[in-house]
Amino acid sequence: MVFQAMYNEHLKERNMNDTTIDNPSIIENQRHLFDMPDDIAYLNCAYMSPLMQPAVDAAGQGVRYKAQPWTYGGSSFFTYTEQLRALAAKWINTDSDNMALVPSASYGIQVAANNLPLRKGGEILVLKDQFPSHVYPWREKAKDCGGKIVTVTRPDSGDWTKAVLDANGARTEIVALPATHWADGGYLDLETIGKATRDVGAKLVLDLTQSLGAMPFDVRAVQPDFMVAAGYKWLMGPYTLAYLYVAPEWQDGAPIEHNWMNRKGSEDFSRLVDYQDEFQPGARRFDMGEKSNPAQVMAACASLQQLLDWGVGNISHTLGARNARVANTARQVGLHVTEDKFRSPHYVALQYKYGVPDGLAEKLAAQNIFVSVRGNAVRITPHLYNTDNDIERLFAGLGYARARI
Repeated sequence: MVFQAMYNEHLKERNMNDTTIDNPSIIENQRHLFDMPDDIAYLNCAYMSPLMQPAVDAAGQGVRYKAQPWTYGGSSFFTYTEQLRALAAKWINTDSDNMALVPSASYGIQVAANNLPLRKGGEILVLKDQFPSHVYPWREKAKDCGGKIVTVTRPDSGDWTKAVLDANGARTEIVALPATHWADGGYLDLETIGKATRDVGAKLVLDLTQSLGAMPFDVRAVQPDFMVAAGYKWLMGPYTLAYLYVAPEWQDGAPIEHNWMNRKGSEDFSRLVDYQDEFQPGARRFDMGEKSNPAQVMAACASLQQLLDWGVGNISHTLGARNARVANTARQVGLHVTEDKFRSPHYVALQYKYGVPDGLAEKLAAQNIFVSVRGNAVRITPHLYNTDNDIERLFAGLGYARARI
């Protein structure tokens, strides 16, 4: 494949310090697993992924349990959630005890904000134009504690990693970051940043909503204090479900809510009014209430298992190969794209010198081509269901019908 050769060159020049990908393979097109007509060019996974058919089937089984609740025994409230917890733990190379099931990334970030200390004058590091859910809790934290938000400005070079390292100083107490900038796909080397954060005695809180599932992540290498990822984008699961990692040293912290399933012994329904002061082990105390929605949990399990079967290294390699081709074509027609080594492999942001033309996303949608506009960029985020024809249609829709793709 042309785009695989192009991406191999990209891999040579980019130092990701990643030892988790050994001889990754290109995954064959998986469009047959999705309810996606041939005339749809959906290039917007960073907005919301479609559910694949195995997840839809699993969700259907969960709905049938609710239709016939006598088939959903009391132990089922725990069995399926523990299966999901174990799958989520595999994604980041940790133990199930370190994972909590929460409704959103913002919920997980708030857990971190509620439990991490911040001294008066202490600094919280965030990125320019970081996603709001990873900014608002820290603004409130700084206000309550007399701390300060330090915003890392967008580097002209595109090298977010260096920009964060340069901003990390003696007053830094919390570093709140993504691995991939949500607006344009800017890449951050979290292993390097994690070490620098520990060196200054700061705490690391990660929102990996726009990378987990599409890029490798090893919690043992990065060593964050908290990590959360919403499940409805690159983890290809249902909405209102996210995965929260809590490092062992914070697992005695205060949860946002005190629900019945978080307490020790709640598996025994006959003794629920024997009220307990102790929590379930590990990070389970941070679980949301009503976590055991069978349709949601079973769909998420099916999605995570399929992604694990494909392999995150292979997914990242395949998406990177596709996007290297998109980026190269964009540059040929005069659009600006961040240098590949500073761009996450599953993202391409097409930047216009004088701003994105008004109504461009709507114009493309009218042709069944779906992208997002974020700031001064058209965000292109394909997945394994996209084809060469989808990319050709994109450039034709942008006005470059004769582009060499």
